[in-house]
Amino acid sequence: MYAADSRGRSPAFLQPQNGNGHRPSSYVPGKVVPLRPPPLPKSQASAKFTSIRQEAQTSLAVSSEEQQVRRESRKQKRHKNTFICFAITSFSFFVALAVILGISSKYAPDENCPDQNPCLRNWDPGQDSSKQVVIKEGDLFRLTSDVTVNSIVIQDGGLLVFGDDKDGSRNITLRTRYILIKDGGALHIGAEKCRYKSKATIALYGKSDEGESMPTFGKKFIGVAAGGTLELHGTQKTSWTLLARTLHSSGLAFGAYAFEKNFSRGLNVRVIDQDTAQILESVRFDTHEYHNESRRLEEFLRIQDPGRIVAIAVGDSAAKSLLQGTIEMIQDRLGSNLIKGLSYRQAWALVGVLDGGSTSCNESVRNYENHSSGGKALAQREFYTVDGQKFAVTAYSEWIEGVSLSGFRVEVVDGVKLHLLDDVSSWKPGDQIVVASTDYSMYQAEEFTLLPCPDCSPFQVKVKETPQFLHMGEIVDGVDMRAEVGILTRNVVIRGEMEDSCYAGNQCQFFDYDTFGGHVLIMKNFTSVHLSYVELKHLGQQQLGRYPVHFHLCGDVDHKGGYRHGTFVDGLAIHHSFSRCITVHGTNGLLIKDTIGFDTLGHCFFLEDGVEQRNTLFHNLGLLTKPGTLLPTDRNNTMCTTMRDKVFGNYVPVPATDCMAVSTFWIAHPNNHLINNAAAGSQDAGIWYLFHKEPTGESSGLQLLAKSELTPLGIFYNNRVHSSFKAGLFIDKGVKTTNASAADPREYLCLDNSARFQPHQNADPEKPRVAALIDRLIAFKNNDNGAWVRGGDIIVQNSAFADNGIGLTFASDGSFPSDEGSSQEVSESLFVGESRNYGFQGGQNKYVGTGGIDQKPRTLPRNRTFPIRGFQIYDGPIHLTRSTFKKYVPTPDRYTSAIGFLMKNSWQITPRNNISLVKFGPHVSLNVFFGKPGPWFEDCELDGDKNSIFHDVDGSVTGYKDAYVGRLDNYLIRHPSCVNVTKWNAVVCSGAYAQVYVQTQSTQNLTMTITRDEYPSHPMVLRGINQKAAFPKYQPVIMLEKGYTIHWNGPAPRTTFLYLINFNKNDWIRVGLCYPSDASFQIISGFFLRQNSSLIKKEDYEPVHSMEELQRKQSKRSFYFDSSTGLLFLYLKATSNRDGHSYCSSEGCERIKIQATTNSKDISNCMARAYPQYFRKPSAVRQMPAMLTGSCQACGSSQVVFTSDPHRSYLPVQFQSPSKVGTQRGEPSVVTVNGTDFSFQSAGVLLLTVDACSVPFRLTGKNIFSLDDVSRMKEYLKTGIAPRSIVLLSTRGEIKQLNISDSLVPLGLAKPAHLYNKGSTVFLGFRGDSNPSWTKLFTSPAGQGLGLLEQFIPLQLAEYGCRSVDTIRRRDLEFLKQASKAH
Repeated sequence: MYAADSRGRSPAFLQPQNGNGHRPSSYVPGKVVPLRPPPLPKSQASAKFTSIRQEAQTSLAVSSEEQQVRRESRKQKRHKNTFICFAITSFSFFVALAVILGISSKYAPDENCPDQNPCLRNWDPGQDSSKQVVIKEGDLFRLTSDVTVNSIVIQDGGLLVFGDDKDGSRNITLRTRYILIKDGGALHIGAEKCRYKSKATIALYGKSDEGESMPTFGKKFIGVAAGGTLELHGTQKTSWTLLARTLHSSGLAFGAYAFEKNFSRGLNVRVIDQDTAQILESVRFDTHEYHNESRRLEEFLRIQDPGRIVAIAVGDSAAKSLLQGTIEMIQDRLGSNLIKGLSYRQAWALVGVLDGGSTSCNESVRNYENHSSGGKALAQREFYTVDGQKFAVTAYSEWIEGVSLSGFRVEVVDGVKLHLLDDVSSWKPGDQIVVASTDYSMYQAEEFTLLPCPDCSPFQVKVKETPQFLHMGEIVDGVDMRAEVGILTRNVVIRGEMEDSCYAGNQCQFFDYDTFGGHVLIMKNFTSVHLSYVELKHLGQQQLGRYPVHFHLCGDVDHKGGYRHGTFVDGLAIHHSFSRCITVHGTNGLLIKDTIGFDTLGHCFFLEDGVEQRNTLFHNLGLLTKPGTLLPTDRNNTMCTTMRDKVFGNYVPVPATDCMAVSTFWIAHPNNHLINNAAAGSQDAGIWYLFHKEPTGESSGLQLLAKSELTPLGIFYNNRVHSSFKAGLFIDKGVKTTNASAADPREYLCLDNSARFQPHQNADPEKPRVAALIDRLIAFKNNDNGAWVRGGDIIVQNSAFADNGIGLTFASDGSFPSDEGSSQEVSESLFVGESRNYGFQGGQNKYVGTGGIDQKPRTLPRNRTFPIRGFQIYDGPIHLTRSTFKKYVPTPDRYTSAIGFLMKNSWQITPRNNISLVKFGPHVSLNVFFGKPGPWFEDCELDGDKNSIFHDVDGSVTGYKDAYVGRLDNYLIRHPSCVNVTKWNAVVCSGAYAQVYVQTQSTQNLTMTITRDEYPSHPMVLRGINQKAAFPKYQPVIMLEKGYTIHWNGPAPRTTFLYLINFNKNDWIRVGLCYPSDASFQIISGFFLRQNSSLIKKEDYEPVHSMEELQRKQSKRSFYFDSSTGLLFLYLKATSNRDGHSYCSSEGCERIKIQATTNSKDISNCMARAYPQYFRKPSAVRQMPAMLTGSCQACGSSQVVFTSDPHRSYLPVQFQSPSKVGTQRGEPSVVTVNGTDFSFQSAGVLLLTVDACSVPFRLTGKNIFSLDDVSRMKEYLKTGIAPRSIVLLSTRGEIKQLNISDSLVPLGLAKPAHLYNKGSTVFLGFRGDSNPSWTKLFTSPAGQGLGLLEQFIPLQLAEYGCRSVDTIRRRDLEFLKQASKAH
């Protein structure tokens, strides 16, 4: 609610726009009073003007001479008055200036800075925990020192401002049980345009079982009631970013090393790579007992490459058989001075560099006396990797009370450097950061403390602690898996003071720590609330309504609610919370931006009652979202079954269906905007959209203009979800909106399966559907689903799914007849089965096994038998198009397929599922898989399992254009020319297909057998969608223009309904239903209207006397009952056109009702009598097309890389580096840049340079250096490469000495690398003033290749010195602006 002052600026504080507008005359709002008198009240100004006018009229009656005298007198008086006024004004100015300078202490006044208001008085109430402070009219206080009071109420124009200093040297802590701001009261710490520089802390203390509880607000809170103002603005920081280089466990690419063993006799030797800290050799030489062991050690050291690090430690004793030649070798190559005097059981350790001389050697010796060496012989030296990471190599040897001990350590020292995507120069030493998990377990998130780092760039920090887990900092297989990194520290802090353990009634059966934190509660009609760059720690309580930040029934908080400056929270760090992060409750138009929610209980970013709309969540990060107790959807398995006080009777909740839905973003209404957010680890879901049938909670009874499930989706753009168990993104379900009762004993607000997302224009079901657009979703490392999406119409585009149990599942918004039919589409997307992100054990990762194209050990989404799928079809109709699948390789333990179906599916599946323009990479073994009996699939005998089908529109799946793909054993869809694909358990057929929906009124557990006349020996037995239902439902997929018979495993149903589903006009089948021979029939057709369940255009079927007559009258309403076989025959033929994705025609659903009358209770199975009489020779209605040849150039996604910064351009680069054997076979060495191959087959070096500022990429240099020319390359690297160039180098063949190490340092290496006797070398560098994080060196041992390496290099960055950065389009910012305008 800011407005510009008379000079066009925006002061920090304004008169209230909402709430109580009454103010006492003495009240001065937070704005600094300008040094000029305020304008006169209107009445006074009018009176003054009247007086002047009357004076002028009077003067007209005076003579001109007298007027002249008076004019002269007045002129002199004016001169005199002017001088006096000038003197007084000047004096006043300097006095005021002195006062203001005194008040401001160190810097000039700024009207935007609340603490510089000259009307403020310094306030120091001291340390008195019993004092109840009321700041009221006339109390305008500046807090300048630490304070402890019982409570503070700010009201009636009272103002409390935290004092600040220019250099930020203050450190003020205010301790209180609560702060209540109301009726014109205001609390300010900094302002948007004058951010607080010092350290300010509000500590909320008190236990749940002590002190008074305030009405509405409770205990331990900051409360903003009607008329209250809360403005907290800390120093601005980059809130969160992404890793730009992988952070390895231990800080080293090959991990830390630790070894310790007793009585390991002889000389224990380790050889360490000086460039990577990798252990290359681990050998023991028993030089105490054997001379040959000494000779073996001498030879071992002789053949090692110069520059290698060697660590040696004596175990037990090593001197007895140590030969002189070996001693001299250790002296010569490692620079040892102590080895020549080594004696019996003497403890000795050495760390040195081969051929580095004595200055590179560190060694220590301890004498053996009385079974002890009196301490460790410890040797240690420090080194740097080529990436710039400092590490130490330690060797030690010791005797302790007769026990020999020796060991080694390789570990980082002086902190670990992190490379980040964005400028983090605002992060300071001592700050706390969190790095998110990039694996299946969210518990791999880690906290770190920043260290001073003088040599760090603005994109680097150094952390004190050693990482325990692997955190990816790369785009892997085209998917952005870079870990989020958030800053938790702010200089303005609200924290709860906590007890050491759980106590009283704070759910101690679930938590062993205190969960009674503080909370911030904002009520309706507040005057102004803006929070930015504030740290909130230990807030929230396991009680409803007590959250770190809670906007409670505030209504519209943007311009629609009368706020000129919309309400926002920006840059908050909410961590170690005990109940949610930010709760938006009955509040609309709120902006939540750049906020972190870390380590919280219950839903984190929480929209509560299903009425919250027009809220915008922009660039927020939530991670480590753990279960809580407040709502059933917050609870885990144990909490769900234990907390039964709100269920009816003895009902025991079912965790999987009642609870277990805790989510980082809980979005209870679709009309909200999610842009650039990251859900980086939740117990259940990252982002969950659910749909309340009606308002709940305190919004119950509120009459909404439209149902949420019919409301179009707000903006969803560029969000990422990973490391959650149930799903990254979940769009489905609602909550129970009735209290527990005998009819439904479940708890109020438990998870409910009743809602379906069906967005329509203006939320009107009579108007056209509006497709919900999920644009740019990245989902990886989610245990079950990357995304589960139910509803229609929904479009997912420009999205990537990798390393999920199931990448994406589409489920329709319902089934006939409850749904009229809709569609779902995914396009321009990428699916990766098992990427190069192998994961890391620990942090509650449950499943580990082998997998991927290289069958290496890796973490798994579920157990080793779980069938991984990329795209999963549940029912449909779906459309999968212009998408790419990579790396779906089965193992001996599991099936892994690009496309699959929901397992154990009893539901219907439509033949209108369409797939086109898809591309399968070379490492996709199963394009599609239909399941087989076994683990996870069970018997594969449910109705949906049997009827699985999709249409391969263009042949990009099967190679057969316009073909349908079904399960291998489904003979309802076959003809003789169909092609079996056994490894898919599939059959590929041509034809036209639809469905018949069969509904009966009969006994439970009735199975239906349907047989095609051409394949009577292959019937399909259907159990029904719900075998226990009173009205069993069956929905087989059938080939059109064929005949079928239907049989039962019990008495024939007296009433049967047949609906024509997905029939186009004039489509037909003939069906014969089995009945007792004495049956009579009344058959009525008509159009069923879903909206009111009525039947129109009714027609009776008339009997005919022969099959021939029935065939002649296909278009007539006729039936023929063959009493000899018991089959009632009729033709099902559509008479109206079907619209779009609707199940039925535009006039309604064509339905036939069969009412049978019979006295028989015999089983109605007519198979034995029906065939062979009605057998027909199998034939194809449509001939099978020829198999396609050649590859599909238009197939697959046009995008190669999917990142969370889509405004940046990335250059895909691949290096194919064969081994010595591969080279001898003629395999080429290839560097691929943005799809263009540069290959070479002669031994030497290929060197490419690319302009880092050009998009699309521009190659600026290509050079091949033969073995004879390698020496020339050194000079070229120094002088031949233009500034702002990307350097790509690849070798072929074994080059014994690549003498260019020094030349690679200016291109990105931290030190010269060891490039001797390498099989292959690949280098990515940059010529320019910056040192990008993507610069890398890869080498392999002699004889070995590097295989396929893939990197994605960002282009056109400001730090490169590129000039066109400002012209890059930012769609995220455009969407943010659009969302703000829409408010």
